[in-house]
Amino acid sequence: MIPTIRYIATALTAASIISGAQAEPARIPDTQTVRNVVLVHGAFADGSGWRGVYDILTSRGYRVSIVQNPLTSFADDVNATRRVLARQSGPSVLVGHSYGGSVITEAGADAPVAGLVYVSALAPDAGESTGDQFKDIPAPPEFVIEPGPDGFGFVNMERFKAGFAGDTSDADAAFLRDSQVPINMAIFGTRLTQAAWRTKPSWAVVATQDRAIDPRLLRQQAERAHAEITEVDASHVPFLTQPHAVADVIDAAARGASRAAASR
Repeated sequence: MIPTIRYIATALTAASIISGAQAEPARIPDTQTVRNVVLVHGAFADGSGWRGVYDILTSRGYRVSIVQNPLTSFADDVNATRRVLARQSGPSVLVGHSYGGSVITEAGADAPVAGLVYVSALAPDAGESTGDQFKDIPAPPEFVIEPGPDGFGFVNMERFKAGFAGDTSDADAAFLRDSQVPINMAIFGTRLTQAAWRTKPSWAVVATQDRAIDPRLLRQQAERAHAEITEVDASHVPFLTQPHAVADVIDAAARGASRAAASR
């Protein structure tokens, strides 16, 4: 299967310039089976960054839940995700950002997960670690992690905006920088035991201006997972700066997974 690139989103599309607004997709039909969305954040952040995507998807009729990863160990983050999945009634689309892609790759093998969405995210294979993904295509030089004496790391304060949130306002970047959640650096060496993308349909959002994960690596990971790829003109945080584009991909994943289930 060859992955396809659906579209390249920009802050202003030709349609919005002509019409002055983009039409909001209709609410999901009552017959749609996949109605739950579970959002998983990555390293150095918490779940609050998903608010824009959350608001859009709930307005379309989805039940959206947000995982708060403790970032203390890979097992802790996978278990936190599984706890939220267990609260859902019916199948879910599982969405991960950045390192959260590793989490959904492990947790997403669970039966109630109907599909996976990778948002500027990594997708390791079974037997690989998150850190292994950077061997051939390292992180861009703008992205600098500073490990502390206790083994937990933060993103460098001076380079935070350039590496993590280049297309946000200075005020938003400063808030993200100052509200960082440190990650146990040992997580990056933990090997996955399963890769859900091998058995579950996958979608991917590739941020073309990402300076935390090289876009070439994002595309490589998405292609290996046979994901349907959508490119967005955004930094490492497209869920903040392009929430409609990200929500549209999640919506398409839920609708696609529902159709696939109905055809079995």
